[in-house]
Amino acid sequence: MPIDRNHVSDNLRPDMVGTDGPTPDPPERDPRRWKALILLCMTGFMVILDSQIVILALPSIERDLAVSASASQWVLSAYMLAFGGLLLFGGRLADLRGRRLMFIVGTALFLVSSLLCGLAWSMGVLIAGRVVQGVSAALLAPTALAILMTMFPEGPERNKALAFWSGVGGIGATSALLIGGPITDTLGWQWIFFINVPVAIGMLVFAPILLLESRNDGPRAYDPAGALTSTLGLVLLTGAIVWAPTRGWASGAVLGMLLGAVLLLGLFVVIERRSAAPLLPLRIFQSRLFVGGNLAMILFAMTTLGMSVSVTAYAQRVLGYTSMEFGLGMIAMTLMTLVGAWAGQAGVTKVGFRPVAAAAAVLMGLGAFLLSQVSVQGTYFGDLFPGLLVFGLGLGAGPVAAISAALSSVEPDVTGVASGATNSGFQIGGALGAALISAVVVSRGGDSTAPEQMTEGFRAGFAADLVIALACLIVALTLLRPLTRQSSGDGAAVDPTEARRR
Repeated sequence: MPIDRNHVSDNLRPDMVGTDGPTPDPPERDPRRWKALILLCMTGFMVILDSQIVILALPSIERDLAVSASASQWVLSAYMLAFGGLLLFGGRLADLRGRRLMFIVGTALFLVSSLLCGLAWSMGVLIAGRVVQGVSAALLAPTALAILMTMFPEGPERNKALAFWSGVGGIGATSALLIGGPITDTLGWQWIFFINVPVAIGMLVFAPILLLESRNDGPRAYDPAGALTSTLGLVLLTGAIVWAPTRGWASGAVLGMLLGAVLLLGLFVVIERRSAAPLLPLRIFQSRLFVGGNLAMILFAMTTLGMSVSVTAYAQRVLGYTSMEFGLGMIAMTLMTLVGAWAGQAGVTKVGFRPVAAAAAVLMGLGAFLLSQVSVQGTYFGDLFPGLLVFGLGLGAGPVAAISAALSSVEPDVTGVASGATNSGFQIGGALGAALISAVVVSRGGDSTAPEQMTEGFRAGFAADLVIALACLIVALTLLRPLTRQSSGDGAAVDPTEARRR
């Protein structure tokens, strides 16, 4: 019997299917889903925005709170540590306790922590607020993505929803550089936190109205040993990556954290293998698409944050741009990210994950190559604009394909923790990319005061970003290749659940 191309599962899209076979009927569509998507995308936007918007505000925070530059870095690091360390546990809580409930809890924490950060009268209070803000993000990010997967049935609609989610997330990353500087310069650094308050109130009002409640129907077993080891392991890993650029990869503190992370995450795997109700069911790693999608997401994040480090420093230190001027210059890349996300969702639906992810890696690599040609006497349109345009297209399309591939083979009862793993990969990948590119830039003279040496360092940083993009291309071509449906002896098609494991 020929496959109905309009109702085939995302896991077995035409690009992934080799032989004919029956497909399940699509689930009933929720009429609120598109309005709910606006709320979910706003959540993703704010989570990504708050991870980076403080970057351009750090000098003002240092002056107002009378702290050193090294102390102010904790404003950024505290959020990243709490966010990256608790993503798996946050996703699993959503699976077990209810995704809408955890979304509301996370939003309430987001509201309180944003107020605390904006009203902070000391560095200790501000860092504490950022920790709570990171905890709220660890609840919100995987929960929102899991709700999206629940409300949108497999197929073109889910691809479009994921495109909006990814595109808005990419805009959040670029908007942090776009609006962080102007808000700090005009209203004060406190307002980069206060702007979250009305957004959080709106989220609290509309979440009970628009979002479906869903949870795992199985027993509520929380796997405390797995939660503890994974959280501590991810915190140590994220901390090592965040502090490596300033303390050095060979420093005792960084090496100690890396060793601790390896031991704890190894112990986590042992615990999960033996647990009757694991925090992260290891069977999901049997899926090549889940592994490949997450690796691609890590590399896309590395490329994106690595490029941001170099382009921000080059524009301000070599070209002499103010934070507001640089933010306005990022509008072009932000718009192209939207275009890329829309094109990416259409491509995933029509041709599959691999071609879209590969094309995105090529575009980001080409953008990095164009940026690697920057000069000491450079101009925005001559040195930055072409590279930002091309890079933005890839940034919009790549995460759409990576997320779609990673979550296409995940069973409904673990969408929360699987979404947490994907978000964790993005956070760790971003931190690792920023750390590695910073190290390359510094090693080639990027911390010099001479414009020529600084430019040479930034060129090397963009070139290293190109290498990461090429690694992403290899992952896309090898691990995101189409699934093939094999037939049993009587000619019946393999069950889709079995196909997910290939």
